Amino acid sequence: MKALVWLREETWEGLLDAARTLLPADAEVTLLHVADADAEAAATAPAAGLLGRRHPHPGPHHTFEALSEQAAGELLDAAAAQLGRPATTSARRGRLEREVTEAARGFDVLLVARDGEPGHPGPKSLAPPTRFVVDHAPCAVVLVWPRA
Repeated sequence: MKALVWLREETWEGLLDAARTLLPADAEVTLLHVADADAEAAATAPAAGLLGRRHPHPGPHHTFEALSEQAAGELLDAAAAQLGRPATTSARRGRLEREVTEAARGFDVLLVARDGEPGHPGPKSLAPPTRFVVDHAPCAVVLVWPRA
């Protein structure tokens, strides 16, 4: 069995607890983190507007992108250590929902953590990118509530 585990900053620890419990010992596990390109653009857009035209030297966008890559690497390393079994890691950048559904091709199962409001059992229990992934993943999806 090939399993993809989509890690997000706010839910990854609880999702790994579920992965250890739910996945068979012989499963091939890949830990996935996607840096949200929309969030990166929003974080750097005000500085670009203040600075006027783009300059050839590295600006806030390059700095933010480097920090984002570093944070993703640290999260994946911590997750691999916490999982306690062999796993490969994958870091991607782009629109969350598109990158995750594309990354899930070729996997048997995708583990996803609910990321909405626990007190709302309806549509608000999933953020829009997660709802898209659940609806469009090319493999089976296991949806879990992360621990508190």
